Amino acid sequence: MFQLYAAIWRVSSGRQIILILLSLAIAALAAVPLEFQRDIINLLTEEELDKDYLFALGGGMMAVILLSLFLKWLLGFRAGTLGEDVIRMIRSRLLTRAVEVDEQGQDVRRGTLTTAVSAEAEELGKFAGGAFSDPVVQIGTLISVIGYISATQPGLGLIAISMIVPQIVIVLVSQRKVNVFIAERVRVLRSATDELAMQDIEAVTEAVNAKFDEIYETRRRMFIWKLSAKFLLSTINGAGTVGVLMLGGWLVLNGKTDVGTVVAATSGLGRIQGPTAFLIAFYRQVSANRIKYELLLEIFGDQPARRRAPG
Repeated sequence: MFQLYAAIWRVSSGRQIILILLSLAIAALAAVPLEFQRDIINLLTEEELDKDYLFALGGGMMAVILLSLFLKWLLGFRAGTLGEDVIRMIRSRLLTRAVEVDEQGQDVRRGTLTTAVSAEAEELGKFAGGAFSDPVVQIGTLISVIGYISATQPGLGLIAISMIVPQIVIVLVSQRKVNVFIAERVRVLRSATDELAMQDIEAVTEAVNAKFDEIYETRRRMFIWKLSAKFLLSTINGAGTVGVLMLGGWLVLNGKTDVGTVVAATSGLGRIQGPTAFLIAFYRQVSANRIKYELLLEIFGDQPARRRAPG
């Protein structure tokens, strides 16, 4: 993983710094709407409603939401264009290296090269655009929202934290197995495309079909692991929501907190489920792209290819 991130940083460090700063700004604003929401709910439960203050709270909340959305738009645009630039760079360097190998009289595996240029380069390039900023946004959002919930009601914050730890364990265990299937699938697909590119199609049809069956079986086993992990993660999220509502309700009935805090905590729980799910998916993406990056370096099987391959 370090090798992949080091390669991405080498080719885009300046732009990555800007993306990270935007990500930190977005994360800092994540919990602000929850405070507005809590104040609005508590204001509505008061006997005398101050309408001017209510509209001021609503206006402030909307302003924060719009600012956050604008920063997210800017972040998405810059990350997307960076990703496309890296895709172009990877493809260009693959072609340059292919020409060098051909001029040296070595065999160029055209099927593998075609797969790398068309699919693998695009996946790696898209990943490079948000490799640093995406986790910063989501981790920062988790810290911001959980910190807010814990500050307003420590018991509810503890439930939020307890939801995340088991999910991390489940993902680490399941993704290790999924990575094996990903590497196996890519290698089998490359082998099939090489045979199609280098031999008579009719002569290799049976062998290639067998490889397609092998890819299908690999994907089928991968789905079992991924969907089972997703089932467990969703169960934990559901239990967390119920736990916050039950504990929050008990605290309200006993006069130890207010309705606005429980509503804000419940909304905050929904806010952390999004970043948690994203980080889980991002970790899977990092793992998959690390394998694809290593496989990309194997195309020519020599040290110059390792030194020159981009992120």
